[in-house]
Amino acid sequence: MTPSSDKELNGLDNPSFLGEEESHYCSLPDRTAPGPEEGRGTGHGSSKLAYTVTDMPPLYLCIFLGIQHFLTAMGGLVAIPLILSKELCLQHDLLTQSHLISTIFFVSGICTLLQVLFGVRLPIIQGGTFAFLTPTLAMLSLPKWKCPAWTQNATLVNASSPEFIEVWQTRMREVQGAIMVASCFQILVGFSGLIGFLMRFIGPLTIAPTISLVALPLFDSAGDDAGQHWGIAFMTISFIVLFSQYLKDVPVPLPSYQRGKKCHFSPVYLFQIFPVLLGLSLSWLLCYVLTVTDVLPTDPTTYGHLARTDTRGDVLSQAPWFRLPYPGQWGVPTVSLAGIFGILAGVISSMLESVGDYYACARLSGAPPPPKHAINRGIGVEGIGCLLAGAWGTGNGTTSYSENVGALGITKVGSRMVIVAGACAMLLSGIFGKVGAMLASIPTPVIGGMFLVMFGVITAVGISNLQYTDMNSSRNIFIFGFSVFVGLAVPNWASKNSTLLETGIIQLDQVIQVLLTTGMFVGGLLGFILDNTIPGTQEERGLLAWKNSHKGEADNFQLISKVYDLPFGIGTKHSAVSWFRYLPACPKRLPGGKRMDELKAAGEESSVKASSERHSEIGADTRI
Repeated sequence: MTPSSDKELNGLDNPSFLGEEESHYCSLPDRTAPGPEEGRGTGHGSSKLAYTVTDMPPLYLCIFLGIQHFLTAMGGLVAIPLILSKELCLQHDLLTQSHLISTIFFVSGICTLLQVLFGVRLPIIQGGTFAFLTPTLAMLSLPKWKCPAWTQNATLVNASSPEFIEVWQTRMREVQGAIMVASCFQILVGFSGLIGFLMRFIGPLTIAPTISLVALPLFDSAGDDAGQHWGIAFMTISFIVLFSQYLKDVPVPLPSYQRGKKCHFSPVYLFQIFPVLLGLSLSWLLCYVLTVTDVLPTDPTTYGHLARTDTRGDVLSQAPWFRLPYPGQWGVPTVSLAGIFGILAGVISSMLESVGDYYACARLSGAPPPPKHAINRGIGVEGIGCLLAGAWGTGNGTTSYSENVGALGITKVGSRMVIVAGACAMLLSGIFGKVGAMLASIPTPVIGGMFLVMFGVITAVGISNLQYTDMNSSRNIFIFGFSVFVGLAVPNWASKNSTLLETGIIQLDQVIQVLLTTGMFVGGLLGFILDNTIPGTQEERGLLAWKNSHKGEADNFQLISKVYDLPFGIGTKHSAVSWFRYLPACPKRLPGGKRMDELKAAGEESSVKASSERHSEIGADTRI
């Protein structure tokens, strides 16, 4: 197993490890010989896939693998509401925490359907992003939004009282408003095609400190949770490390059925696919046993009490069986300038991360490298997803999940219909209230152990972007080291000396405070400025290797059309109006309605070349 180095940003939110070419995967039914369009022109070994991106596996397989994708993403989806709950003053309101978990499940399902059907159209899961978490925590740390002291005392909190509800909902509405406004920037960048322009100036030396500083400032939160009982936390860590690193190549024989083979046992690499889920489940079970036997202390003031399962277990009985999340469920969102600027830093990081995910997902699903119009559309739809997440009130945005991209390499099933099934599983889990309540009742030190592993890997994923650069260069060593250190030092100083930053203008003070206490903004901006101003060759900066890692020959133009064109004939058979070819999110068309790839597939390369020369707006840089 090797880190997913073929990704532009290697995935920020749910880092995982992609399988080698000979990696183990579940036994799948043999299908008929591939068609003339499948497995050609991608140059990525699509012939080894059981199902490529445009295939339709059997319904039972779609459901099974769809649920698997949902479970793979669950760790990251659950972590975000649990981290936010402290700053939203909800640490003693487990029922509301369960509602937040259900809401992020539901919205992630909607966003995944939009991305697969109308966005980049690759089999890629959408979910909450840690890139939004850091600026959100910085915004909620402003003096205006710090939690009242009485909300920290469980005996004083009445979760149903109007006063307490107003305390946390005002904070949530502020976060919602900032995310909704900032998402409009992502929508603009995506559908206008600006993402390509931004990528010219942003390289590995900008991305590495930005991603690393998403997770590094969270050590305090992870340490506090794990410190509630270090024994339980280390047990959780041990299980996750054991499954993900030591037992990843050990198959588990499970009964399966195939035509011709009837009932038999197939090797399934469960430890490789579900290390976090299995680790959490086992630790949770052991905590239950220790609670029933009263090994863990019953006195709330005693160290280790929060490792008991009955301290959070009553939420399961309180939660409704069915609850439908809806936009504005926490009230009308409010907007502040400070929140918008802070979230914008997360939006930019999330966009760049997703571009890398698209290339990796295309390679692993047997699709050609995504053309520009598909990337533009994918980023735009992610912006729409962030807008919906803000409207529903998840407290977060949405991005592509790299952990699920890694699952494609393990299962060898790249069909987007599997992801559609996974999105439906998310929607159902979001409506079924007991699911969120069950996950909200996980003991605190178990969560802390998961955080220590997850945040450590995210930090390393950011550093792994340096593989494209020349790290023997003192220039590059200085830029990265200085950016990371300042990204830690400045936010720490700013949070302790906020009065020294006051200008007398409240709105400006809040903007400065949020930006300077957001480590990923400070470190990323510093890396961006230094990398673009200090002299260095393209090779030294890693830009050549970075771009070459995503180069791919896409000589099957009919397959590109089949994978990336809009569904239901939009822009091709239906509504094929002339001005569609000017939209960055639509395939380029020549005058007369023919697509450039259609002409080339028919052997009319010379016609394409001549027509492209006559029509400068369809230059070589936009040819598919």
